[in-house]
Amino acid sequence: FSRNKEDQFANLTNAISKNFTIAVLSIATISTLYWLFAAPEKAMNVFTAVLIIACPCAIALSAPFTFGNMLRIFGRSKFYLKNASVIEELAKIDTIIFDKTGTITSNKKSSATYEGAKLSVSEEALLKNTLRGSNHPLSRTLYDILDEHNIMTLSDYKEHLGKGIEAKHEKDSIRIGSADFVGTSESQILNTTVHVSSNEKYKGKFTFYNSYREGLSKLFRNLAKDYDLAILSGDNEGELQNLKKLLPSKTKLIFNQTPEDKLEYIEYHQKESAKVMMIGDGLNDAGALAQSDVGIAISENVNVFSPACDAILDASKLNKLTEFIRLSKRAVNIVKWSFGLAFIYNIIGLYFAVTGQLLPVIAAILMPLSSISIVVFTTIATNI
Repeated sequence: FSRNKEDQFANLTNAISKNFTIAVLSIATISTLYWLFAAPEKAMNVFTAVLIIACPCAIALSAPFTFGNMLRIFGRSKFYLKNASVIEELAKIDTIIFDKTGTITSNKKSSATYEGAKLSVSEEALLKNTLRGSNHPLSRTLYDILDEHNIMTLSDYKEHLGKGIEAKHEKDSIRIGSADFVGTSESQILNTTVHVSSNEKYKGKFTFYNSYREGLSKLFRNLAKDYDLAILSGDNEGELQNLKKLLPSKTKLIFNQTPEDKLEYIEYHQKESAKVMMIGDGLNDAGALAQSDVGIAISENVNVFSPACDAILDASKLNKLTEFIRLSKRAVNIVKWSFGLAFIYNIIGLYFAVTGQLLPVIAAILMPLSSISIVVFTTIATNI
C-alpha cells in the first residue's frame, strides 16, 4: 500500500531555488552594466555584493528546521511521525475516521467472558501461543486474560486479516476469529465475540466488553467543531447506543465493515475532495491507513506498529489529538513567516547592493547571519 503525499514546502523551495539563480544573475548583470557607465570603479563591487548578499539559504532552511524541530517535539509527546511532510498533511485534513476496537477502546481495560465447551490444558496452551503472535487488539486482550502456559513452537501460523488466525502444533490445530472463519453460525448477538475451534470442532466463544479511552467524549466534542467525524468498525452494532450517548450527534457510526469497506469509504471521500485522516490499530486497517492522507496507528506498545502508517501515536496520548493537529497548523504558519522574513532580507540586501552602498566584505558577514536568524527564529517559534 502506498500513496504519493506531496511535500508542499519542499516543492515550493525547489521552485524558488530553480528561479533564484537566474533572477540574481540577471540583477547582478543589469546592475553592473549600469555602474560601468555611471561609476566604473563601483561596478565590480556591486556585482560581487549582489551575488553574496542574495542568499537562498534562509529560504531553504525554513521548512527543514521548522518541521525537524516539530518532529522532535511530537516525539517527546509520544507522537512519532514518519517524516516531515506528515506535518503538512495534518494541517490540511478536514475529515477524521476512527476504527473502534483497539483505537477508541482500551485493550488493557477491556474484559471478556468465555461461553462453550471447556478448553483442555493443551487446547488453552495452543490458544495462548497462537495469540502471542498476533498484534490485533482483541488478540492482545484475550492473551492477557488467559492463564500462563509454556511457550511452544508452532508448526504453522496464518493470520487472515478481518477473519481470524489459524495455527498448528504437531497434530493439533486451532482456529480463532469470526463465526464463519471457525466454521459455525452465530445468532444475532450485539457484542464483540471471538470464536474458537480445535481440530475442526467448534469449542465456544469469548464475548468482549469494551472500555473506552479516557477523555474520548471531550476529544470528539472538540474535533466536531472543525472536522467531519466517522467511526468505521468491523464489529456489529452492539455498542451503537453507548457510542451515541458518548459522542457528538453528527458523528457517523458505521458497523460491520471489512478492511476493503474501510478502504473504499476513504477513497470515495477523497474523490469528493476530502482530506482524510484515518486512525486505527494498524493491522486490519493497513489498507485504509495507507490510502488516507494521514494514517495514524494507535498503539499501547509503540514497539508494535504498522509499516502502512504515517505516524504512531501512543494510546495514552489519543486525547491530545486536537492539540497535535493545531500545532501542525502553527508549524505551517511558522514556515510561511520564515519565507516572508527571508524575502524581506533579500529585498533589503539587494537594494543596498544594487545602489552601491554595500561592500562585498559586509555582504559576506550579513549573508550567514540571515541563515542563522532563520534557524533561531524557527527554533524559538516552534518551541513556543
